[in-house]
Amino acid sequence: MEESTTESCPPSACGSCSSSSCSAAHRAPDESDPEFIARQKLQSRLCHIKHRIAVLSGKGGVGKSTVAVNLATSLALSGKRVGLLDVDIHGPSVPTMLGLDAANVRPGVCEDGILPLELGNLKVMSIGFLLADQDDAVILRGPAKIGVIQQFLRDVVWGELDFLIIDSPPGTGDEPLSVIQTIGDVQGAVIVTTPQRVASVDVRKSITFCRKLDVPILGVIENMSGFVCPHCGEITDIFSTGGGRGISDSMDVPFLGSIPIDPSIGIAGDAGSPFMDRYAASPTAQIMRDIIAPIAALDDPE
Repeated sequence: MEESTTESCPPSACGSCSSSSCSAAHRAPDESDPEFIARQKLQSRLCHIKHRIAVLSGKGGVGKSTVAVNLATSLALSGKRVGLLDVDIHGPSVPTMLGLDAANVRPGVCEDGILPLELGNLKVMSIGFLLADQDDAVILRGPAKIGVIQQFLRDVVWGELDFLIIDSPPGTGDEPLSVIQTIGDVQGAVIVTTPQRVASVDVRKSITFCRKLDVPILGVIENMSGFVCPHCGEITDIFSTGGGRGISDSMDVPFLGSIPIDPSIGIAGDAGSPFMDRYAASPTAQIMRDIIAPIAALDDPE
């Protein structure tokens, strides 16, 4: 996938919209002028995005960003117009996984806002692009983090998208809550876990989180489910197995599938080349395509 940039802004003003039923067409009671303008600007972005998908996990280290990057890449390679928003404020790993972590890689600007970086059909935004040095620590309290997330959603010029994939940090705190409350209409959440009980106990909380916020759960993905031998292809269970399916069965949510530990996934991520692009012909890539198929089908004509 080749990097490209653009200097033009897609039209997104609310004034060009003919829908009188849009919530942004009318000022809410007790809403100030700045609040009304900000809400209109946010809605003008979101109405051009067909499907907004949050990738969540109650536990860190389960490979959630890897899943988000390869989900977005697979959809883009299939011809979908995709945005990937990295809202992991303190540990943005999406730039590294996509080879966009160089010091001179910066998003552009136009008269309407911030232009995301583009890789073919994939548009990407991360706080990692805004750091002077990749080793800089982002030290922000809750309200400041919420402001950054709202700015990414309101001021980034995504244009027309079939999917916006949102890579959230682990847990059920400020960042995922801010994303869901700001967007207001998330089409679904993908929950990522690993097989062990220590992970699945925390990941179950993400399902409860979604239900309390009325976010549909598209399904659970069990990552690192067995090790694929690079020589013979045999899969060996390193951890306990079945954590993802157990969550799915006990909490009555779909189970999308299991992704094995494949050394090629780590190699691709470290090289800044998405696994689903670099190793598209591998058995693990086919497993991922099968897992992603129900999500891609959301954009199929009815």
